Amino acid sequence: MTALDDLVRLCPPPVDPPPVAEWDGVESVLGFRLPDDYKRLCDLYGPGDFGDFVGVRHPLGSTDWISLTGPMAAIVGQQLAVDRANGWPAPYDPRHLFAIGVTGNGEYLFWVTEPQDDPDQWHIAVNEPRGPSWFSFDGGLVQFLAGVLDGRTRVPLFPDMLTEQGSCFTSSPALRPGEQPISIVTVTARSTGTRDTDAIRAWGRAHGYDVPLRGRLPAQLRMDWERAHPDE
Repeated sequence: MTALDDLVRLCPPPVDPPPVAEWDGVESVLGFRLPDDYKRLCDLYGPGDFGDFVGVRHPLGSTDWISLTGPMAAIVGQQLAVDRANGWPAPYDPRHLFAIGVTGNGEYLFWVTEPQDDPDQWHIAVNEPRGPSWFSFDGGLVQFLAGVLDGRTRVPLFPDMLTEQGSCFTSSPALRPGEQPISIVTVTARSTGTRDTDAIRAWGRAHGYDVPLRGRLPAQLRMDWERAHPDE
């Protein structure tokens, strides 16, 4: 039983096969190879979020912000470098971190890209929103997702109730052949912190989202809030 098998058991993928990325072209744009577990994950699930909490960037993400080749990784990396220069502790050199996802509460998921020429050895790090705390996981992205969603991997930064209501995968729109991601001219360098979740909930309800009264925010709502409030 592989980590991907575990994840499929926890979060069944879409019934209709999602579009598949052209990986040689994606890696050419990025300038480096990608982990095999990530490519299998994307081909099986398409763009979307896991457990209504963890949104994973995808080559066919429909906006620059969630597209794997969009600006998010560079923007977050620049902010990490600023934080480090201002004395915030960080367990890794920002040059070796690549933002691969974001949670409903604003934590970023990173690949620790060492060694760069062996992506299947990359592991995962999580940074709290607007704060100095980190969590490191000695394994790949699929292993991390499966462990978090079945409760074997507890991330202190994540809500305790994460696994209480079961797990699911929620698809988000995928680019069609020839389409380009929606461009975001200005985006915030950090996700809004948990202290601002009331405002996000109110905005989501006003725009037709199914928003829980408490607990974690859906990752898609968080990302759509980011797009609608680039200067927040």
